Amino acid sequence: MVHVYSWREKKSILKHVACLVQEFMAEVEVRAAHNVLEACAQTDTIEKVVFTSSVTAVIWNEGRSTSSLDERNWSDINFCKKFKLWQALSKTLAEKSAWSLAMDRGINMVTINGGLLMTSDLTITNPYLKGAAEMYEDGVFVTVDLRFILDAHVCVFEDVSSYGRYLCFNHVINCSHDADKLAQMLLPSSDSSPPQSSEETRMYQQRISNKKLNNMMMELENDQLLTN
Repeated sequence: MVHVYSWREKKSILKHVACLVQEFMAEVEVRAAHNVLEACAQTDTIEKVVFTSSVTAVIWNEGRSTSSLDERNWSDINFCKKFKLWQALSKTLAEKSAWSLAMDRGINMVTINGGLLMTSDLTITNPYLKGAAEMYEDGVFVTVDLRFILDAHVCVFEDVSSYGRYLCFNHVINCSHDADKLAQMLLPSSDSSPPQSSEETRMYQQRISNKKLNNMMMELENDQLLTN
């Protein structure tokens, strides 16, 4: 006897399969991170590894709405799975795997945990944007320009005192004006008049800090000015 699935059953099966695929992709990213660090460990000429991670590996946990965040925080893996925050899950697992191998093999490693990268091809389908409304209201929705994150990588690589993780962003989206501006950028070009926020002057408190990176970059800039 052939079972004929209802639309609800089909939809449930598709959701389950999609979750399995996303978890598999997270495992792929973890293996990729492990392989890269293993290759670095076997190369004598590598002095330092700069591992690119994401702010999403920092901000997602049960107490997210009450605490201020910095490099010491990690996203909770179970929380990411529960709310299907797949990009955050991938970045968290991959970075944890990289740190584990780096410490085990004695690799000099630092990480750059970047915000949403603002490029000309950014679209609403970017996986970083899953949970954007919550990030916005929590005061942790941050973005970074390409030039800034490139300079950050160079800075932490060249500075012999760099260590650990560095949150990398140069803009915080925590007011209705910036949120509307980003929404207009992300909408397809055919939607010429996106809906405007009803919150005229609403601003959420910033609850994430990149002070560690900013201080290092400022010191490097001052040293370069003195040298010149």
